[in-house]
Amino acid sequence: MKKSPPPTAQATGPAPERNYFADVHEVVRLVPPGRVTSYGAIAHYLGAKRGSRAVGYALMAANLDALTLQKEAPVPAHRVVNRLGQLTGRHHFPTPTAMQERLEAEGVRVEDDAVVEFKKLYWDPSQELG
Repeated sequence: MKKSPPPTAQATGPAPERNYFADVHEVVRLVPPGRVTSYGAIAHYLGAKRGSRAVGYALMAANLDALTLQKEAPVPAHRVVNRLGQLTGRHHFPTPTAMQERLEAEGVRVEDDAVVEFKKLYWDPSQELG
């Protein structure tokens, strides 16, 4: 069974209700600068093998809530690409090139909207986090 990020609610009383978006955000915050992961890898780690699309929805919602950002670090959504290393989420950034620019600022080369050396830079939460 895969480990999931710790629940944000108190450990006493009934089991806390899980917040999938918050879980996605916690995992993405663990992706090191200069590395990338995929929507599917995050979904698989969180126990939702076919939940890639939900991961995308969670990332679209990331960094939009000003109150949450006052309490928590921003979610580096630019580090999440599709299973082929393509920047399919680039249209959800402030400009069409913002995702690429953020990756390149971390030393990740991007050509034709795809991560160069994707396999070398790939960070799999199931491997890295157990």
